Amino acid sequence: MQDSQDKLIKIIERFAEQRIVILGDAIADKFLHGSISRVSREAPVFILRHQHTETLPGGAANCAMNLVALGARVSLISVTGDDESGSELRAKLEAAGVDITGIIVSEKVQTTTKVRILAGQSHSSKQQVIRIDYEGAPLSDEEVRSAILNRVEQALRGANACVISDYNYGVVDVRAAELIRKTSDVPVLVDSRFRLSEFTGFTAATPNQEEVENLVGTEDLETAAQELKKSLGHHALLVTRGSQGMTLLEDDAAPVHIPAVGAQQAVDVTGAGDTVIATFALALSAGASFADAARLANHAGGLVVMKRGTATVSAAELKHAVSANENNP
Repeated sequence: MQDSQDKLIKIIERFAEQRIVILGDAIADKFLHGSISRVSREAPVFILRHQHTETLPGGAANCAMNLVALGARVSLISVTGDDESGSELRAKLEAAGVDITGIIVSEKVQTTTKVRILAGQSHSSKQQVIRIDYEGAPLSDEEVRSAILNRVEQALRGANACVISDYNYGVVDVRAAELIRKTSDVPVLVDSRFRLSEFTGFTAATPNQEEVENLVGTEDLETAAQELKKSLGHHALLVTRGSQGMTLLEDDAAPVHIPAVGAQQAVDVTGAGDTVIATFALALSAGASFADAARLANHAGGLVVMKRGTATVSAAELKHAVSANENNP
C-alpha cells in the first residue's frame, strides 16, 4: 500500500513540469450572497439583503484554474464577450497564472454567465435558491472561428496534454476537434455535456453515470460504458458516480471500480467534473497509467466537493489526501 502511495505522490511532484492546453467554453460563475431580512408586502416572497457578489471562472476556465492550482502551466483557448463578466473572468484567470493569450475577446459575443443566488439567515450558511443564466447567441462569426483554430494550432506546440471542455456554448466545433485529432500526439481528454458521441478517436473521456446511461440507453453501467467506449474509439473511459466513486474502463481490461474517498455527503458539486478531468489529464501527461491517474482524480474529486462554490484543489492538498487515505489510494 505504501508503494502505491509513493508512486502517486511522485506523479503529483511531476505536475509542475507539465504544460496543458484547454479548448472550451469559459463561463463566468457569479455568486450573489445575501441574508433574508423579511417577507415582502408586495408579494409572498422573501426580501434578500445583498451582502456581496463574487465572480469565479467556470466551465473550461474552472478546469484551467484547477490545473494551475495543481502546479501545471496552462493555456486556455476560448471566447468571451467585450463585457463586464468577460473582463472579470479574464482578470481572475490571469491573476491565477493562466495564459490567457488564447482567449478571443469579441464584441459580437456575450460572455456566458451563471448567477447563483445564495440566501440564508444573517449568521447561517447560505443555500442556493435560484440560478439565472445569461447565454449569448450561437457562435457563428467565421473570423472568430478561424482565430480559434489558429490559436489551438499554436498552443499545441510543446504541450504535454490537451483537454476539450465542451459545455455546448459553441467554442468547440467539428473543425477544432478534427485539428486536435490530426495534429496532437499527446493525451487528449474530453468532457462534453451534450455532444460526447461526436468526439471520437481521442484518448479518454470523463462522463458521469447519468450521461453514459442516457447516451447508450441502458441502465446497466458496465454494459453501457463498454458500448460507449467502443463507439468513441477511446483508450479509456472514466465514469464518475458521485458517492459511489468512479469506474475506469481501459482498452480490453475488466472495469475497475474505485470507491469514493472522504465524506459521503457532498457540500457542493459545482464544477467537480472540471476538477476530475483536470487531475486525470495532468496525471496522464506526467506519465501515470490510466489507473493511477483515475485514483488521483478520485482523490481530487473527493476534496473539491467538500468546498462551496466553484473551487479548486492544490497539489499540496492532493498529496495530503493520498497520504491520509491509506486504505483507499
